[in-house]
Amino acid sequence: MSATEVLQSGAGCTSQQLFDCRDAYIRVLEEMAADDPRVCAVANDSVSSAKLKGFRAKFPDRFVNVGIAEQNMVGVGAGLANGGMIPYVCAAACFLTARAMEQVKVDLAYSKSNVKLCGMSPGMAYGQLGSTHHSIEDLAWTRVLPDLAVVVPADPLETAAAMRYSRLHEGPMYLRISRMPVPRVHGDGYEFKLGKAVLLRQGSDVTLMATGVLVSRALQAAFALAARGISARVLNVSTIKPLDEEAILDAARATRGIVTAEEAFARGGLGGAVAELLVQKHPVPMRILGVPDSFPPTGSAEFLMEHLGLSAAGIENAALDLLKDKR
Repeated sequence: MSATEVLQSGAGCTSQQLFDCRDAYIRVLEEMAADDPRVCAVANDSVSSAKLKGFRAKFPDRFVNVGIAEQNMVGVGAGLANGGMIPYVCAAACFLTARAMEQVKVDLAYSKSNVKLCGMSPGMAYGQLGSTHHSIEDLAWTRVLPDLAVVVPADPLETAAAMRYSRLHEGPMYLRISRMPVPRVHGDGYEFKLGKAVLLRQGSDVTLMATGVLVSRALQAAFALAARGISARVLNVSTIKPLDEEAILDAARATRGIVTAEEAFARGGLGGAVAELLVQKHPVPMRILGVPDSFPPTGSAEFLMEHLGLSAAGIENAALDLLKDKR
């Protein structure tokens, strides 16, 4: 069964339907702008991919398009925040982080500016455009900056909830908004809490920790492991910073090891954050799934996920390998 067929089977998810999380992000952004005159949007000419056409039409006086000038875009966002606005700076994640990292560091994190960065189409969503358009370094880059919250929603419900939370959060945030279709993993009434991982499935043998589009795949892996008689706990670690240390340490104490999975470089992101915590407070065997230390080839996003083992089967095999070494 292909990864697409597995996803569409809905195993372990609350819905078989697949969603583009950008639809949830823009719906809530427009709702917040209608309720709060401080909410505005800043873009880098990526109006279509950031789904801002409707926002521009509804709130033309609160929409700024700086053109292909990402460094200026972040600076404009900081200036708007200094003037009392709540700017949402929306751009492809690969350019928002790579081209404007100094401004993110100085104008936002260091200055504690109340700016919300919306990194659109992250990971390998632009797979066929090649490595220049992959955003697989962004988690490593952003999570090391003091005072910058880093959030990677797993489904449309969490995307909407994180967006609503962001308006009330004082300080800079980086929200990684996926375009790769995902099923719902949360039920109605889900409430996002910054710095809190969500326990999606109990388990006593191994813990699967994932973020973003890998969460649904981790759930499917847990169901496959259950068929083998292996009990897998599943944690959605949507907040990379601040990290939910309590939930991670509890999982390390309660199970025989941890597998992390993310659509980013395996070094420096979720896996790195979890390993840094555990090596200091409760070392356990780990397997860290992500993009290896090389640039991925060009191809569709689905092909790349399969090629790199970022699939339900890849997570299942990593868990089996970990448990084999523990016997």
